[in-house]
Amino acid sequence: MAIKTILILTAGFGEGHNAAARNLRDAFQNRHPEASVSVEDIFDTAYGWINRLAQRNYLWLINHAPGLWNLVFQWLDRTPVIAQKIGVFGRAAKTLREMMIAKNPDIVVSTYPGYNHLLDHIHLTEKCRTYVQITVVTDSITVNSVWLSGHSDWLLVCNEATAEVIRKADFPEEKIHISGFPVPPVFAELREPKSPPAPGQKWKVLLMVNSGKRIAVDVLRAIAAMPNIEITLTVGRDEALQKKLAQTATAAGVNARVFGWTDQMPHLIAESHVVISKAGGATVQECLAATSPMLISQIVPGQEEGNARLIVESEAGCIADNPDAIVRALDNAFSSDGEVWKGWYDSMCALSRPAASNEIADWLMALPKPASR
Repeated sequence: MAIKTILILTAGFGEGHNAAARNLRDAFQNRHPEASVSVEDIFDTAYGWINRLAQRNYLWLINHAPGLWNLVFQWLDRTPVIAQKIGVFGRAAKTLREMMIAKNPDIVVSTYPGYNHLLDHIHLTEKCRTYVQITVVTDSITVNSVWLSGHSDWLLVCNEATAEVIRKADFPEEKIHISGFPVPPVFAELREPKSPPAPGQKWKVLLMVNSGKRIAVDVLRAIAAMPNIEITLTVGRDEALQKKLAQTATAAGVNARVFGWTDQMPHLIAESHVVISKAGGATVQECLAATSPMLISQIVPGQEEGNARLIVESEAGCIADNPDAIVRALDNAFSSDGEVWKGWYDSMCALSRPAASNEIADWLMALPKPASR
């Protein structure tokens, strides 16, 4: 295998992009330690605090004004503005050009839409590209045209449903590779058959509290009132919410586990019968890898709609966006010895690709270096 240097490009506008980049890096380091692999956020390097302010504004927008964000998403999908105006990011283009010269990569992997256009921009006056250009699409089904409109040698997609959407958008089929989503490589070791709890044991439910913090206490109280359920909650770095949820569980007489930031998320997801979370690209794919059916509690319009559709249309879970709906969905899933849950689980198994990161790393290392173009 001649390919040795891999540059992975990401950006912090949505955790799925960063997660895919990190997981691919880890897979390369585990399976191909001889390769030189780096992950870079060009926009953060070029713009620093301005970029971080833009990230905070993006998070505020999707959480507090999702309708407005949907208008932005649809506008980006219908217009060629990114391709036409990418030159306004002159500092990012200069940073990327210098990095390309310094690293001279054999493969450039982009997990964020926009880098393809930035690479197109900096190559306007160059005769050829001496590397293979890969785009890892981190969304399912609802794929914004920004992903497709710049140059890519290969487009890596999570599943057949997404590949079919891209084919219908007239993207060359010979450039589409159905690879799965690059989840943490540890999922390949964690996946084990699941079944309803044995007598005397409980259904395990994981509530991942991300942006739906205002109703987290109500959801915990509602689930706590249900019999035969063991509840685990994760709240990230929100220490105040972690304390409040722990107090709520104690007041309700429930022995709930409440985690702040933890590096044990793959294990928590894998051990759960059901995961309740928003329809983030990385979260949905990690639940698929772990064959843990989902209750989708929130959907960011645009990019997350397709992730939710994948779960619902595959009958691998359902949408439940308030405490009453969550209780009804759990009761329906677990009743009759988990008959509905068993169907969800079988659907998860059919879609699951827990070793995707390792498989992508192997596939990329086997690619030939391009001739002059």
